[in-house]
Amino acid sequence: FVVKRAVFQPCLEVYPIRGWEQVMNKLNKLNRFIKKNTDFIRMFTAGVKIVEPDNAGRLQISKDLTLFANLKKEVVITSAGELFEIWDKDEYENVITTSEEDFAKLAEEVMGSINFDDEEL
Repeated sequence: FVVKRAVFQPCLEVYPIRGWEQVMNKLNKLNRFIKKNTDFIRMFTAGVKIVEPDNAGRLQISKDLTLFANLKKEVVITSAGELFEIWDKDEYENVITTSEEDFAKLAEEVMGSINFDDEEL
């Protein structure tokens, strides 16, 4: 697996190695002679760690990533499509706490114009 800092939230993203390779293939297509591209790649991949489960199936998270996500005693592991996220429990609960009306509005904005008959979203 590959563990990295999330871009938009104080959590960790964990990619299966195959999924990470797909992300890196896209990043490697960016023109590195454009400064903002190299800046983005550097920031996006900062702190990336490759980890393997131990005999008990656990992943060891490095200290720098633990500090980034402010992981304490209780954590939440949640699915996020092709990857999963690791959150501090209190931080996760703060992020997902939203009114039904706010979530309905967000769902409409994000998913409302998608034709699910299409091959790609």
